[in-house]
Amino acid sequence: MNSSLRLRLLTRADLPFADSVRALARWNQTPDDWQRFLATEPDGCFLAEWNGGPAGTATTTVYGPELAWIGMVLVHPEYRRRGVGLALLQRCIEYLRGREVRCIKLDATPLGKKVYDDLGFKDEWTLTRWECARCHPRATVFDSRLRTWRDSDARRIAPLDSEAFGVPRNEIVRALAQQSRCALVLESQPGSLAAYGFIRSGSQALYLGPLVAESADAGIRLVEALVAQSAAQKIFWDIPDQNDVAVKWPWPVRSLDESF
Repeated sequence: MNSSLRLRLLTRADLPFADSVRALARWNQTPDDWQRFLATEPDGCFLAEWNGGPAGTATTTVYGPELAWIGMVLVHPEYRRRGVGLALLQRCIEYLRGREVRCIKLDATPLGKKVYDDLGFKDEWTLTRWECARCHPRATVFDSRLRTWRDSDARRIAPLDSEAFGVPRNEIVRALAQQSRCALVLESQPGSLAAYGFIRSGSQALYLGPLVAESADAGIRLVEALVAQSAAQKIFWDIPDQNDVAVKWPWPVRSLDESF
């Protein structure tokens, strides 16, 4: 590693820099997201320094021995093409291997994909960010099955969420619910949940997700209910390209052509 480059743990004191480099990249996260990353994995979030000054960031989220995620790999434009991003990724992988995580994933932007490919990451599926600039909800019939999220729902929704995501993530879901502007569930019958979804504040736009449903009808019903809470603000929604129902959702949305 270059003698000018030093890696250390990310701390709360570093978050103003972290959010500034996030803003330069025009990503949609907020200071609350950075706080959540640190609270979730305080020993797995890293800062790169170049000659003593902050240069880049990376975070990890461990869902258990089955799966972890690397995120927020950001390098300040002044320090790109110096191996900073690669060093951060390697430090994250080293940390996760020390935690004996069996599978490591990440979302690859076009800017960093070659680095990820060189480290052995393989394409799994693609997604596209969709934008609704001013989402005005369609008129819908009141649905008594919809209600506001309760903290106890994290446990009740766990089987459905684990099946969709692949591993349990109760604590992450609970934290995201607390951070959300609106969090809803759809009951198939009293005490049985058919779907849940959140809409959260972002630095560029509101963010729709996560959203998990046992059927396409339940999912669309929940999307419409969440969008109705947006007060006609801009919304981002990251949709897997193979999710035909969501991609064909008949709303005034447009693709930002940001495939991952």
